[in-house]
Amino acid sequence: MAHGPATHWGEDKASEYKAKIGIYFFIFYSIVYSIFVVINVISPLSMATIVFAGLNLAVVYGIGLIILAIIMGLIYNYMCTKKENELNTKEEDQQ
Repeated sequence: MAHGPATHWGEDKASEYKAKIGIYFFIFYSIVYSIFVVINVISPLSMATIVFAGLNLAVVYGIGLIILAIIMGLIYNYMCTKKENELNTKEEDQQ
């Protein structure tokens, strides 16, 4: 017994936009993460500096990277959904 897909998957008209935004976000995050790595290589003792609420730079920066990734994921999802809706609305208006 063959089962088809549960939803209709049409052409993704926003795929180029999604890829472009994804690459920009990847580059931005890579730069922020690279700074973290460079600090650890050049001055590992500076990571022990207390910077916020008794937490050292390594912990604050690490948690910041995690929070940044979550925020960027939410922004990416919002931007892509907005673009998909915009393109789908244009397509429906043309029909």
